[in-house]
Amino acid sequence: MKRFSVMIMALVFASCLLFSPLFASAAEKIKFGHVAPPFHGQSKGADAFAAYVKEKTNGRIDIATFPMGQLGGERSMAEQVQAGTLQIASITTAVMQNFVPQTGIMDLPYLFPNRETAYAVIGDPKVQEKLFSYLPKKGFIGIGWTENELRDFTNTKRPIRKPEDIKGLKIRVMEAAVFMDTFKQLGASPVGIPFPEIYNALQTGVIDAQENPLLTSILMKFTEVTKFVTLTQHTITECIIIVNPDYWASLSKADQKVFKDAAAVAIKTNRQVNAELQNKLPKLGISIDEYCKKNGVEIIRLTDAEKEEFRKAVLPVYDIYREKIGNDLMDFFLAKVKEHRR
Repeated sequence: MKRFSVMIMALVFASCLLFSPLFASAAEKIKFGHVAPPFHGQSKGADAFAAYVKEKTNGRIDIATFPMGQLGGERSMAEQVQAGTLQIASITTAVMQNFVPQTGIMDLPYLFPNRETAYAVIGDPKVQEKLFSYLPKKGFIGIGWTENELRDFTNTKRPIRKPEDIKGLKIRVMEAAVFMDTFKQLGASPVGIPFPEIYNALQTGVIDAQENPLLTSILMKFTEVTKFVTLTQHTITECIIIVNPDYWASLSKADQKVFKDAAAVAIKTNRQVNAELQNKLPKLGISIDEYCKKNGVEIIRLTDAEKEEFRKAVLPVYDIYREKIGNDLMDFFLAKVKEHRR
């Protein structure tokens, strides 16, 4: 009897230890990769995503974010998500279209007449549901967005006000067919150069131009070697937050909802920080306009009529991608743009 009592006490003691905080299971640590610099809105959005998940799961899921391509370039990170060696990444649709061609619709030039329309379309649940439905077959689950910005045109040669002004320029574009086709249509010579090599390529004359949001061009110092900036705003760079399907399936329905809610927090934070950066550049404490004036960078702001000339010039690109993307998705998307036009 005495031995039995001792055994019971030992079991109770072991049970108490097992369920004490000291022996509680460690937090699940996962990784979230992207290429934005730490001070950019996209990076701040990813951090907000991680913080939200940690808070709502009481620290049970701890997400570490890796900015600036620390885990590899976007294509590499997308492949890592497919393989399951990376749980989450935020990848531009320009890169995603190499895996899921339908996502290339987001990069069609002048698809959205303005930022407000773009946000309304992207925020439409039916748009997200339809676009993301193409992802699982290619090894991804799409749960939301992060964002770079509206893309502009900077060059070393001359002010750009009309499509003809671009002819003959050697321009660096993202390694995505839709960008290549767009600038070929405008008469330029597009080349796919890795993002980290843009500055040297401009400085040495390997390229004459590049297209990135003006905010990005300033932060990456491209405007030190390109003094002509045209606010073409030809497309908005959206990035899909992708999750590995096996990891997604391992989450409870409640945790999946937390992740989707976190994605909504991420894009809201992302856009808010980007808007703030327009008025106060990090470390410099001045607006974009003030920076350009101080550093001899000429900003060309296109009129609505001038933008319309660019839009008409690239319309043949839509015919190319209607065939690649399919009539169903193209017609659906164009109808949504018309529905949400602001």
